[in-house]
Amino acid sequence: MKNGHVCLGIDKHYYSVPYRFIGRKVKLLYSRTNVEVYYHYERIAMHRRIKSPYSYTTDKDHLASTHRFMTEWTPDKFLEWAASIHEDVRLYILKILDRKQHPEQAYRSCIGILSLARKAGNERLASACRRALGYGVYNYKSIQQILENKMDNYEDSLFADELPMPSHDNIRGENYYK
Repeated sequence: MKNGHVCLGIDKHYYSVPYRFIGRKVKLLYSRTNVEVYYHYERIAMHRRIKSPYSYTTDKDHLASTHRFMTEWTPDKFLEWAASIHEDVRLYILKILDRKQHPEQAYRSCIGILSLARKAGNERLASACRRALGYGVYNYKSIQQILENKMDNYEDSLFADELPMPSHDNIRGENYYK
């Protein structure tokens, strides 16, 4: 993969390789306890085998200096950054982080959403997050579409005038299921 990791298909787990081998064809040899990565018969990496699917095992020494900053990200850093924009943005980022089994899986979405503040401004991003929280949708694409379609400028009062659901014989209601 172009992110400096190789996948051990049987476990669906990703292991880091030194950055200079990104894009090269490598060979994986594994046992019950270890995973070794070879390039032209030379061992370039060795990791303890972990069988948790869709997770990453990364040796910091394998990362290029330009990518090492990503390993310093934590959920708290994203929440602090979001709180500096607005409380609604912080709540939205918290929902994104909570929905992933591993917070690292949500980092790219968080960076994307928080960087939208530079393009759209803090107020518009806060409004977009407020609207998306109401929808119960938690991803970068939703915030991007709200901002692109200027839905963050819509007044919430437009939806407050909706009529209640009419009574009808076919509608059972909550008491039916008790």
